[in-house]
Amino acid sequence: MGDDGGPRTDYGGPEGESNGPEGDSSGLAGDGSGPERNGSGSEGTGSGPGGGPRCGTLLRDARRLLPRITAVRREIHRAPELGTALPRTQQTVLRELSGLPLTVTTGDRLTSVTATLTGTRPGRTVLLRADMDALPQTEETGLDFASRTPGVMHACGHDTHTAMLLGAAHLLAARRERLAGRVVFMFQPAEEICGGAQPMIEEGVLETPDGSAVDAAFALHITTRHPSGTVHLRPGPQSAAADMLAITVHGRGAHAAAPQRGLDPVPVACEIVQALQTMVTRTVDVFEPAVLTVTRVTAGTASNIIPDTAEITGTFRTLSDATRKKVRDGIVRVADGVAAAHGLTADVELPDVTPVVANDPGFTGLVTRAATDLLGPGQVQLLPHPIMAAEDFAFVLERVPGAMAFLGACPPGQPPGQAPDNHSSRVVHDEQALAVGAAVHGAVALSYLTA
Repeated sequence: MGDDGGPRTDYGGPEGESNGPEGDSSGLAGDGSGPERNGSGSEGTGSGPGGGPRCGTLLRDARRLLPRITAVRREIHRAPELGTALPRTQQTVLRELSGLPLTVTTGDRLTSVTATLTGTRPGRTVLLRADMDALPQTEETGLDFASRTPGVMHACGHDTHTAMLLGAAHLLAARRERLAGRVVFMFQPAEEICGGAQPMIEEGVLETPDGSAVDAAFALHITTRHPSGTVHLRPGPQSAAADMLAITVHGRGAHAAAPQRGLDPVPVACEIVQALQTMVTRTVDVFEPAVLTVTRVTAGTASNIIPDTAEITGTFRTLSDATRKKVRDGIVRVADGVAAAHGLTADVELPDVTPVVANDPGFTGLVTRAATDLLGPGQVQLLPHPIMAAEDFAFVLERVPGAMAFLGACPPGQPPGQAPDNHSSRVVHDEQALAVGAAVHGAVALSYLTA
């Protein structure tokens, strides 16, 4: 299938081959059933890696879907879209879901897609989520399927997330008779601006068409920090809460040659920036970390004019509600105090962005067991500490127990953690990991709904 759409191509069933065109998925020759890098041993049907009692032939079938998953990923990668309006990506998702036994709805306020797969027996409901939006930056990877949209790039792997979840939908639809309950597939725009999960919740993504509530939720995030095909997660806080800061220092303008006749906000703004860093290191417990970063200081219009105002913007990240409140209070105290010490005033705005991603310990254990059963010992690792990046999947996890895990996709020949990572204009993800991601989604759902 080309970049411009066309009919959805068959992904193949549990024992079948992928019959669809492979697009430009060069380097993925064959049916995908051979051993995978950093992978997982046996493809047995009853036990061992890739063949536990619930996972069965899931990983093998995911590998057979890999050419198709890769082709869809590359189609999305070439045509990235920003924010809440992703019409082309939405149409790709709808096309790839067509023909499956799903109840599909689209969003009213944003171009989301929600699809529900109902098993043959009653039971619980698990949600699987993928984000779909890109970032406003120019791609410098040199890939054959690099972005064709100037200044927009899938630099955070959301193209891979979408393709993997589409693959998982096909894997699980082929196993519908084994499901006791429902699987909700959540395709979400606007994660990069933390503006997609909450509207989807408000539009009912946590309720199925028959009125059942979602009982648990799972998401994967790809990264080059870990070896390809490995899974990493931890119970409790895994990603930080994110908040923004915007401080306006109000002074009084004057000629640059006569600063005594004004109240210069520029040195006061600089002093506030330094004092904020001291506030964090001197008041926040080192074992309850916080990160505060000022990313922009703006003031003035000309070299010979002292401006009336100076503006400071940035972000701060925390891992607990108590630390979040302490930092918020500290920012206000520092800005007001430093400004007042020089006879100026400061206005402080601290917009909420997203809460902490807190993995439910019980569900984290289920994910760990399912992924280990699928991939084998050593392929699933406990993260030693949280990361300070933010994720609006946190809004889902505030309402239902669940977990997010990281999927390693470091390109071959590059050391994990040293290859360009997400939000780099040069990030490249190993596409062999996409089969693992699709299979992990499937394994989590099967484990939860056949427990």
